[in-house]
Amino acid sequence: MRTRSTTRPPVLERLVLPPLEDADASQLAAQEHHEGLRLVGADLTGCDLTGATFTECELVGVTAHTTILQHSRLIETRIERLNAPVLDATRSTWRDVELSGSRVGALDIYDAEIRSTRCTGSKFDWINLRSSTLEDVLFEDCTINELDLGGASAARVAFVNCHVGSLALAHTRLADVDLRGLEIGTISNLEGLAGATVDAQQVSTLAPALASHLGIRVEG
Repeated sequence: MRTRSTTRPPVLERLVLPPLEDADASQLAAQEHHEGLRLVGADLTGCDLTGATFTECELVGVTAHTTILQHSRLIETRIERLNAPVLDATRSTWRDVELSGSRVGALDIYDAEIRSTRCTGSKFDWINLRSSTLEDVLFEDCTINELDLGGASAARVAFVNCHVGSLALAHTRLADVDLRGLEIGTISNLEGLAGATVDAQQVSTLAPALASHLGIRVEG
């Protein structure tokens, strides 16, 4: 039986949007389907957009503090320069989404489905992806203080030139998750690394923690 020796990268295509209609925050509502809209500089602070669907939309320079996106769907949507100190996107669906140049404090996005999504040049204090499904996802030039993937299922996920302060991997299920471009401060639940790809330098850095985890005593 031949063992596959290379890590499969995320399969992503650049998002190309059709001509869009300019809109403002007053046009958005929970449980509604919003299609072909472009919001620039909108303030969505405190808005309840539970169950809303955004298809082929663009959000630029939007503020979304304490905005509720529970059970929302973002499909073929571009988000640039989002400012969201606290954002609740639990049980949401992201498909063919591009997020760039954004600053997000606490992003609660557990039990979500995130597919064919690219996140670039963004900073996060905390991302809660517990019990979420990630497939074909790329993080590039991103800084994440705390990343919780507890109970998550991830396939073809890659990090390029990224930094994570602390990474939680309790009960994760990983396949083709490429961590070689990720600088990691600390990792909890090291057994969750199964299915991930790391480089030799990362293995060397992780060696003391791995030895402790396995109960190995290292003496010079």
